[in-house]
Amino acid sequence: MRTLRFFYNDKIFSGCLDDDDVISYHFNGTDHEIPLQRVKILSPVVPSKIVAVGLNYKDHVRELEMSVPREPILFIKPSTAIVGHRDVIRYPRGVSQVDYEAELAIVIKKHASHVPQEKAYEYIAGYTCFNDVTARDLQKQDIQWTRSKSFDTFAPIGPWIVDDIDPNDLVIRSFLNGVVKQESRTSEFIFGIPKLVSFISGVMTLLPGDVIATGTPPGIGPMDPGDEVVVEIEGIGRLVNRVARGED
Repeated sequence: MRTLRFFYNDKIFSGCLDDDDVISYHFNGTDHEIPLQRVKILSPVVPSKIVAVGLNYKDHVRELEMSVPREPILFIKPSTAIVGHRDVIRYPRGVSQVDYEAELAIVIKKHASHVPQEKAYEYIAGYTCFNDVTARDLQKQDIQWTRSKSFDTFAPIGPWIVDDIDPNDLVIRSFLNGVVKQESRTSEFIFGIPKLVSFISGVMTLLPGDVIATGTPPGIGPMDPGDEVVVEIEGIGRLVNRVARGED
C-alpha cells in the first residue's frame, strides 16, 4: 500500500494511492477519490527527528577506500529541513558545494525504545525515498556534520510510504538532470534494517513518524541552481526536486 499526505482545496489530507494513481481518502465521514494530478503532494510524514546513518554501503566504503565501521555512524537532521516531492532545494548563501545523497528511509510506526533486532520490523510503518542534501564544503570545514546537513530544504522525502515491499535488495539510483549518478542495491548495506532500528532505539527513543535515513551508495556529487535531482528506489517510486538559489 502507498500512503501519502497531500494538499487539496486548502486542506491537508492523508490517503492511499492505487495502481491507477487515484487517491482514496476520508473526509467529513465520507470516503472520497481524486486523481493524483489534482493535488499537491506533501512530505509523507512530519517526524520529531531524522536519524541518519553515515557510510552504510559496502560499495561506498570501497569507493572512498575507508575501513568498514564497527558500529553505525549516526547524526541528526532537524525536522525543519524537510520538504516534499517537487519542492525546491534552496542553495544557501555562502555555500560553495551542495551535494545529493540518495537514500532509503525507514518510517517508524510506534514508540520504539531498546527494540531487539528480531522485533524490528514490528516497529516499521514503511519505506520511502530520501535525499540527504549536504553542504560538502561546510562538512569538510566543520569536521562534524550538523551545520552541513541541517539547512532548511536539506531533507527532501517522499513521495509516499510503501509498506508491502522487502527492503533488503532494492535498486536505488539518483539522477541529476536525467543522468544516472548513483546506482546500487540495498543488499550492499553494512548494517541491515533490523540492526539499525535496534541500535538507534537503544540510543534514543524513536517516535511514530520518525525517520531513519539508511545511508547513501557511491557516486555522490554536487548540484547547482537550476538542476533537477531525482532519487529513485525500486518498488517505491521517484522523489523529484529542483535546486534554486536561496534568494529565489
